[in-house]
Amino acid sequence: MAVDGLEADVVQHAGISQVASVSSVTMRYFGSDVVTVADKLVDAYVDVFTAPPWGQRDPAETRSAFRERLEADAQRPGFRAILAFSDTGEVDGFVTGWTTSAPFRTDRAYSKVTERLGIDRVGELLVGAFEIDELGVRSRARGTGLGRRLLSNLTATAPGARAWLLTWHQAHDTLAFYRRIGWREPEPRPGKETDIVVFLSPD
Repeated sequence: MAVDGLEADVVQHAGISQVASVSSVTMRYFGSDVVTVADKLVDAYVDVFTAPPWGQRDPAETRSAFRERLEADAQRPGFRAILAFSDTGEVDGFVTGWTTSAPFRTDRAYSKVTERLGIDRVGELLVGAFEIDELGVRSRARGTGLGRRLLSNLTATAPGARAWLLTWHQAHDTLAFYRRIGWREPEPRPGKETDIVVFLSPD
């Protein structure tokens, strides 16, 4: 997942700011049964996350890594996903996530979250909240509000109405999207800025 060494580390969210027309989509909700449509979801993921600003990623490696991770993530407690299917049966947009459990993870980019916020605020703000892991919209469906609808629908039943996510600090369109729809950035500890940005869902 990241750029400049962050690719396998940062939860990515992309394809949610450009303008395009799109036909109607059908939203489908999944739990661990998302693996039954894994091929279609992986196709969409590769399409989104091998384009700028993630474009230096190898499509074959991206496909293999995400497929493996999806099968494991689908078994996490509280895992949920929403996929937006086009009228041709392809996935035009997707969002996945699960409930953050304790102890807070240290793999992928999670150690950078702890470095940025400190362990006490991680426990206060993130543990027990719903974590958005992946959010993406294919180019043909952008500018239609699909990304916002996917995100809103998946977080609507978040525990205690609390959700969070992280993304790469150079994904400027993505950062602008979250800020525009009211997601909040907890201040990093002094001198502890990292190459990821943490967002909390609106109050």
